[in-house]
Order: sequence, then C-alpha cells, then structure tokens
Amino acid sequence: MIPTHLPFVRDFTPDCAGWGFFLCAQKDVRPGRNGEFISILLQDTTGSISAKLFDDVERLKTEFDIGDFVKVQGRGNLYNGRVQFIVEKIRRVNPDQDRAQGFREEDCIPCAARPVDEMWAELRGVVLAVKDPHIRELLVRATEQHEAQLRIWPAAVTVHHAYRGGFLEHILKIADVGRALAEKYAANADLVVAGAVLHDIGKLQELDYDRATTYSREGNLVGHITLGLVMVRGIIDGITGFPDELRTHVEHLIVSHHGSREFGSPVEPMTIEAFIVSMADDLDAKINQINRAIADDTGDSEFTGYHGRLGRVLWKGPAR
Repeated sequence: MIPTHLPFVRDFTPDCAGWGFFLCAQKDVRPGRNGEFISILLQDTTGSISAKLFDDVERLKTEFDIGDFVKVQGRGNLYNGRVQFIVEKIRRVNPDQDRAQGFREEDCIPCAARPVDEMWAELRGVVLAVKDPHIRELLVRATEQHEAQLRIWPAAVTVHHAYRGGFLEHILKIADVGRALAEKYAANADLVVAGAVLHDIGKLQELDYDRATTYSREGNLVGHITLGLVMVRGIIDGITGFPDELRTHVEHLIVSHHGSREFGSPVEPMTIEAFIVSMADDLDAKINQINRAIADDTGDSEFTGYHGRLGRVLWKGPAR
C-alpha cells in the first residue's frame, strides 16, 4: 500500500499515518532503554509536533539536521495525553525532486498570524507616537538599526511566540496592553512603550535564526538581558543630550523585566512602569502558551494534556 500524505500538524491525530514535508526545528540524540533514539521537533506553518525515531538511529542521525526541511514517513501516537509522531523514515528534502510531490518551503515555516508588513507599520506608528523626544529618538534608532531582524525574529526557541514574526507580535501586544495600563495607573506611557520595544532586544543577539531557532554563543554565555542592556546603552551613547536619569530608568525596564531574581532578573521592578512592562510581558507569554497548547491538542477530552511549563491541564472551554 502506498502511504498517504500526512495532514498539517494542527490536524494530526493518534491514528494518522503517512508521509509529509516538515522543518526539523530541534534534534537530539538521546539514550534510551533499548539504545539511542532521536527526539525531533517537526514544524509546519500550522504548528509543531514532537517526534521520536527509534529504529536505524545510527544511519539516520546523519541524514538530516536542525534547520533542514525533511521528508518524513511514520505514524501518530498518543503519549501522556498528547499526540506525538513515530518516525519510520526521514531524509533531507531534495527541492527539485520533492516539489513535484508538493513540497513548498512556505508550508513548513511557522509564522505569526498577522502579515509582517502590517505589524511593522503598526510598530512604526507606536514609535512615532511617543511624545518624549529622547525616548522617541532611541526607539527610532533601535528599530531602524534592527529592522531586518525585527521583521522575522521569533521571541523564543520554544516557550512562547516561537515562530517567524513572533518577536514583533509579542512586543506590539505588550505595547498595546502597557499603554492601556499606563493610562489606568497614571504611569508614563512613553517609558512603558520603551520597555515593550526594548525589553527583549537582546534576543536579537541571543538567538540565531534562519529557519530554525537556536542559541548563539553570546546567548548561552551572556544572556539576552545583559546583551540588551549593552545594545541599548550603545544607542543612547550616540544620542546627544540624553538625560542620565532617563537612561537609568530605561535600563531598569530591561534588567527588571523578568520580574524577580528567581526568574533571572538582576534586579526586581522598582517603578510603576517596570511593574507594568514585566507583568504585561509575563501575561502575553502565558496567554500565547495557553492558546498554542489548546490549538495543538487534538484529543477528545474537554481538557488538554498536562502542560509542564504552566504546571496544569487547560480547559478547552466552549467553542470560540
């Protein structure tokens, strides 16, 4: 029997079987009870799925790598309440050969739901609406210098907004929520917007991104908070007359945005604006995880499988 074409990831079920084209976003060779196996994260434009390869590991582990488009054959499986994929065959895509069978790069790369040009135009509007001339100049320079990355960068390797355009989507949501909170709590909206745009800017150096996302050497050894501080300080140093007190406040937004030392912040928020940025950041990251977990769960239960990072199952709720 000729294997059937697999559905998109969002439509995977435990009983699906066949072949399809994906992006290999992660790959780890791990020890198992019966020898080595390969743990893989397969992605397409609709999402990602955990996959395992148990057979012929020694030969197949050199057949593909992180960032490769791959042709995969296998079957679905239910593990701990989540659908995963058991790989039987896998190889790098041969574009000329495989396009005849339907391979398209754009089908294999997860992207933000909104068009990038639309989000970029919104960011430009947010920046130009800032009233404080020093903050506005800082944000104009930061966004113009890093436009190419800001247009495509993910916000993380796996945790939240981990797809093309995810970084831009994330900072726009924080800016939107942050401005609303700033108005309610009589905070400085310009500083909140600065925190939204700049809090994670170090991730442009922490992460390497082409088709898959990995940590850079600087990302592993220094981390995005310190990298971001250095980047922003460098931009401020080039702006004549930037007030020292304002520089300190902007830098505080960056170094405190993880909220507590327990979660990696060198200092904890000490201003209303820093509290707003930190909490809006955490909220948006968690809501993104919740939405992805619910969207990716294809089980019949009204609850998702257990989500390790959130520490709970999630109720799928009424149809929306």
